[in-house]
Amino acid sequence: MIRKKNECKVEFREHMRDGMGTVEITNFINGPEELCGKGRMYSRITLRSGCSIGFHVHEKDSELFYILSGEAEYNDNGEIKTVTAGDVTVCPPGTGHGIANKGEETVELIAVIVYA
Repeated sequence: MIRKKNECKVEFREHMRDGMGTVEITNFINGPEELCGKGRMYSRITLRSGCSIGFHVHEKDSELFYILSGEAEYNDNGEIKTVTAGDVTVCPPGTGHGIANKGEETVELIAVIVYA
């Protein structure tokens, strides 16, 4: 199967996880069944200047980010770190994270959520 770019659902979330601004999410899958029940997200996330995803804890799943472009502040379970293009973040079950674009350049990342 091939899904063309124009077939990927794009959604906009205001104040995602109590973050700032509007986050753009391009969903590469149409539901968890496309990940064989092993996860629930495989998406590109776009954070324009001033946008963020608020801190949240993953209880029964793990979320990974691959930073495609830009520079962001990543809240790694309470510790703030800078991430840039090429970096990978892992938020295992029972830990939390958030990400914020405090610069002028747009931040794009790939997000994958897999079940524990």
